[in-house]
Amino acid sequence: MFFLFCGLAYPQQDSLNSNQYISTFSDKISSRVSLVNTSNVFFIKDVSNNIKYELKPNLREYLGFSVLFRSIEISYGFSPRFFNANRDNNNSKLLNLNFRMFLGQWMQTIDLYNQKGFYLSTNNQTVNLNGVETFKVGGSTSYIFNKNFSFRAIGFQNEWQTKSAGSFIPSMYYYYTKYQYTIEDLKEQAYSYSVALGPSYYYNFCLTRNILFSLGAYVGLGLNHSSNLGDGDITSILYDFTTRAVLGYNSDTFFAGINSNAVLLRHKIDASTVQEDTIPFLEFYFGYRFNAPKKWIKFADDFNNKYGL
Repeated sequence: MFFLFCGLAYPQQDSLNSNQYISTFSDKISSRVSLVNTSNVFFIKDVSNNIKYELKPNLREYLGFSVLFRSIEISYGFSPRFFNANRDNNNSKLLNLNFRMFLGQWMQTIDLYNQKGFYLSTNNQTVNLNGVETFKVGGSTSYIFNKNFSFRAIGFQNEWQTKSAGSFIPSMYYYYTKYQYTIEDLKEQAYSYSVALGPSYYYNFCLTRNILFSLGAYVGLGLNHSSNLGDGDITSILYDFTTRAVLGYNSDTFFAGINSNAVLLRHKIDASTVQEDTIPFLEFYFGYRFNAPKKWIKFADDFNNKYGL
């Protein structure tokens, strides 16, 4: 994917290179190492009986590695057993993959979560459910209205916001989730489809030349269709909320920071039961930029010139 899309890598106007709001690193490769705490947690509330269940995955911390060239970022994460939060999680797994691409003022993200092994908590009681597995894939499509606002500067590190700016960013979110429970020869499966559309606003505060603080939120409304969850199939209204806060340091070669993000999807799974699907994300990262091979730069520039990007 990295080599396939690098030709589309930097479809920006030349004027951005001299933009007083944004500094670019178009001929650099940004490599990053991250310590991440994240998971896909589910809360199920029985409204009629006022009972709330929490379904939380056993594994929560992982190491992340990413490589970014122009508009394409490929990242991979895995959970080492030597992390304290992961030591007692036998027969569990957490796989998280992320892909982001910028095309002009459009931004596309794709996220994948594959988890096995959960804790079920209710009324101060906790049960280990090693046979529960979830698979989630989805993402978002967004349009950034203000050309002087850099979303790439919020943790992606091939641009840097040099003068404070904000932008209105309408977005569409969509997710597919598969639930599976296996015990001996019995296997049960359920599915959920979510689509939401809504506005968001983000602002980058340039505290100093090298330090950036960013804050933003998204609120969306849509539909969710669930199969084999609760009482069979149900289509209900979906409420979607996302918030992000970032503190970063940047120089020509070295960068580091803290990136926090939270996604909340809320919908019904039957007439009296509400499910909250949450994805908290906390990342501590540091990275280094180095010159991209001249062949990569030439290929990307030739591709952009040929197709008018």
